[in-house]
Amino acid sequence: MQQVDILIIGSGIAGLTYALKTANHFPDKSIVICTKADEIESNTKYAQGGIATVMNFEKDSFEKHIVDTLIAGDGHCDPEVVSLVVKEAPERISELIAWGTRFDKNTQGEYDYGLEGGHSHERILHYKDFTGLEIEQKLLKQIHNKQNIQLFTKHFALDLITTPVTKKCKGAYVLDVEKNAIIAFNAKVVMLASGGSGQAYLYTTNPAIATGDGIAMAHRAKANIKDMQFVQFHPTALYYDGFNPAFLISEAVRGFGAILRNKFGVAFMHKYDTRKELAPRDIVTRAIHEEMQETKSECVYLDATHLDAYEFRKHFPVITDTLESIGIDPQIDFIPVIPAAHYLCGGIAVNQHSETSISYLLACGECSCTGLHGANRLASNSLLEALVFAHRGYLKTVELLNNSISDPINYTYTRNKTVKNITTELEVVKKEIQEIMSKKVSIIRSNESLEKAESRLLYLQRVVDLFDKSYQTTPKLNEIRNLLTVALLITQQSIKQNENKGAYYNISLC
Repeated sequence: MQQVDILIIGSGIAGLTYALKTANHFPDKSIVICTKADEIESNTKYAQGGIATVMNFEKDSFEKHIVDTLIAGDGHCDPEVVSLVVKEAPERISELIAWGTRFDKNTQGEYDYGLEGGHSHERILHYKDFTGLEIEQKLLKQIHNKQNIQLFTKHFALDLITTPVTKKCKGAYVLDVEKNAIIAFNAKVVMLASGGSGQAYLYTTNPAIATGDGIAMAHRAKANIKDMQFVQFHPTALYYDGFNPAFLISEAVRGFGAILRNKFGVAFMHKYDTRKELAPRDIVTRAIHEEMQETKSECVYLDATHLDAYEFRKHFPVITDTLESIGIDPQIDFIPVIPAAHYLCGGIAVNQHSETSISYLLACGECSCTGLHGANRLASNSLLEALVFAHRGYLKTVELLNNSISDPINYTYTRNKTVKNITTELEVVKKEIQEIMSKKVSIIRSNESLEKAESRLLYLQRVVDLFDKSYQTTPKLNEIRNLLTVALLITQQSIKQNENKGAYYNISLC
């Protein structure tokens, strides 16, 4: 057992921001960050577009950002949460800048705001087309300067520790992968910042680590999980087999003026929405899906050939270099794109202070469900949400630590002794989960497809439960267990959804 004051699971923008704030406030408290891969590997790292915020009040307003968020969320957002996030954004982003984060500026030295789908104004702060990586690197640099923060890489969180009667979170069991040893971290406060679950689908922009671990752990601990049926698909992932995860062609490319065309070279978005390429993601995704069905094609295309070559490369250097590396010149060639699983709007239910339904357990970032995104996230609101709720979680932690009372608890984790390499079997199960979700619980669903998906997933769960009881715990086994939990949550909450809304579309309800 290892005693710490604060335990954080995850090293993306949510976990690192929360760690930095608590470390600054409590220089004498011990803070541990556990991440199952390398410290920089997170969904944050892959965020291209930027952070939505209103800081230019001459052309924009909080009210307009609020309205855009509510419209994208399709009537399912919590209006109070939307308002507080939008209004707290400038202060939180100013902190990021103070920690060294850079954002692009124009020739006048003012911030070069981008435009993305669903936004009525240009309000996206960005650093070229790798904003997430810029933020991640600057936060990690700050973290490494804090002596009261320990960051453990290749430490896989297995399960939460809760008191049997009061159901208070007291820590987590964590597998030290390199030593093959399980550590019981006893903590006064636990923050889950473990990211999303895009790996439940075959084609996703999420990295291999996005297996829904935090949501699955919280579910096993009986925390409330909500809105899992709202899985957002990004409309424009590069259609190319050579990348895993799928390479994202940022929303900002359409904001910059790129046009969607079908395989015959015909623009089509005007048929589906007056905002055309700048409609919210759920609308653009379904339009692409329908166009692919009608034209019997495997993808559609982004046309950037009419855009200024110098400015395009300046704004999108990574995208340009990546396309050129596979023989696509965006000044001459159309870019093949296809929708891909991108962001989970639901997750662990939290209040306005990042508190879950289990006391002393907080959640932040994509693994949480705050009420900001509703049924469909507005582009570039995710990094913003993580910043705001990391701050609110930090404020709540100050209160919790000041009132913390020690609870005696017996830490035991039963680990099977039988060691067997079942990697092949687990890969087969993972592939089937992904195929089920991609075919039956995807952009377009039906009552029949959902029921078939649930039946097969329940069978696979029995198989994986047998593996879990028979063989020693490994990261791979636990990831598959978590993926199954998340896949079932998405499917079962989809079955209960009786109205098409946002990212959820069931043809049986039409």
